[in-house]
Amino acid sequence: MTPSPLLSVSDLSVAFTNSGNAVRVVDRVSFSIKRGETLALVGESGSGKSVTALSILKLLAYPAASHPTGEILFNGQDMLGMDEDGLCRIRGNAITMVFQEPMTSLNPLHTIERQIGEILEIHQGISRQKARGRIIELLEQVGIRDPESRLESFPHQLSGGQRQRVMIAMALANEPDLLIADEPTTALDVTVQAQILRLLKEVQQRTGMAMLFITHDLGIVQAIADRVCVMTDGKIVEEGLVADVLTRPQHAYTQKLLAAEPKGRANPVAIDAPVVMQADNLKVWFPIKRGLLRKTIGHIKAVDGVSLTIREGETIGVVGESGSGKTTLGLALLRLVHSEGPIVFLGKAIDALSQNALRPLRRSMQVVFQDPYGSLSPRMSIADIVAEGMTVQEGIRSLADQREIVAKALVDVGLNPDMMDRYPHEFSGGQRQRIAIARAIVLGPKFIVLDEPTSALDRSIQAQIVDLLRGLQETRRLSYLFISHDLRVVQALANHIIVMRDGKVVEQGETGALFNAPQDAYTRALLAAALDFRPHDSNSVGS
Repeated sequence: MTPSPLLSVSDLSVAFTNSGNAVRVVDRVSFSIKRGETLALVGESGSGKSVTALSILKLLAYPAASHPTGEILFNGQDMLGMDEDGLCRIRGNAITMVFQEPMTSLNPLHTIERQIGEILEIHQGISRQKARGRIIELLEQVGIRDPESRLESFPHQLSGGQRQRVMIAMALANEPDLLIADEPTTALDVTVQAQILRLLKEVQQRTGMAMLFITHDLGIVQAIADRVCVMTDGKIVEEGLVADVLTRPQHAYTQKLLAAEPKGRANPVAIDAPVVMQADNLKVWFPIKRGLLRKTIGHIKAVDGVSLTIREGETIGVVGESGSGKTTLGLALLRLVHSEGPIVFLGKAIDALSQNALRPLRRSMQVVFQDPYGSLSPRMSIADIVAEGMTVQEGIRSLADQREIVAKALVDVGLNPDMMDRYPHEFSGGQRQRIAIARAIVLGPKFIVLDEPTSALDRSIQAQIVDLLRGLQETRRLSYLFISHDLRVVQALANHIIVMRDGKVVEQGETGALFNAPQDAYTRALLAAALDFRPHDSNSVGS
């Protein structure tokens, strides 16, 4: 007899009620997962993937959310009809979940040790003192270096990739029957992605754990899943074995997803193009303090002797694992963290300037952050967000003038100016990132630090943002420092690549040469991990 599935979702619909109007965002979805099996749920933002997953554990905002149709059975138990006590026994124990945004999922007031220990204490009855060894083991498994030194860290003291690894450690702590992973590798570099996927497969083989894996990266689907369901507009439009769906897609939407890769190459740079940003032997060392008197006992060498030159219209890509110093390098160039070593911007030394002296130069140097939702004020309209720089830099300007300039910036990034009186929560992730780019270009800068601007976006939206950035660079002669762990995106946008590890440059060179003939073993490992996740890549090395 065929064993019954561990999880069975039948005819599930989800509706949200707002001001008396019910909007159906998931429409009669059905799938099942057997023990030891991995089902991938793929589709663009807004397709209903996460809402479907949250319904399994009843984590939606009830009663605003409702289920007009459907049934969810886990081990034969009716999840939708279960009371809160029953759900609490299952959540975090039999079913665990890794959320996409770890900073909002981890408690900012508790240490990493306390948060992982709480899971063990509640469901296994292990005291905090006895749980310490298990916590260190879990952190080692998910690739946290020197885990014992991280136990007393708070979430804000970790990088985005490190926070996501902590979330995965929490999810695996009790060896669940079902792991729901909502974009669990989005914030991770390719080598850690490969490490995490291997870890999940090892746990699965050892324990028989089932997985519902939500992602927009079809390369990862190929690496980890047995079957795949493709969602759009709240419906499953195609499903089947991974090999069948990825090599012989039947639905037009699946074909569109497979074709959505960043394409093209960087704009060429003139040999005599003027230098915009230059740094020599740049260092950013953070002191390690211990004891009652907070004595400095050592330093974290986040950036250790990095030199670079960026010309007008050029893109320098910076790649490396989480914690390698990529973001700190960008912040140092913008003088947002203290550093040592000369920094020259537009021919002027800025490393010794005061913040007041730097302010007039700020309009010419801007930044786009990784998380567009976190970097946009939820209390400000889009018009106010984009115009804020004008208010600070140019004093009082008439409202009509501001709106005209904001409208032009929105058009330049592919958004309708009629949207400017709306708020960030009313936009998709891709639209929010376009708004962040509009805010960065509105003052006519010469240099922009792009810190993982595409990592949280769907592959099709990533391709659009790459095209947008390349077009803006060509028309405005912008110079970019492009920080990313996604080597496919870097290959499409960067003229020159710097590979960082532990604060140092291990290799650098022209993009084509570095991709085709990497010299350092670490670079080869990064490229190998990235290329392993390419099921359908027309831009592969040597093509």
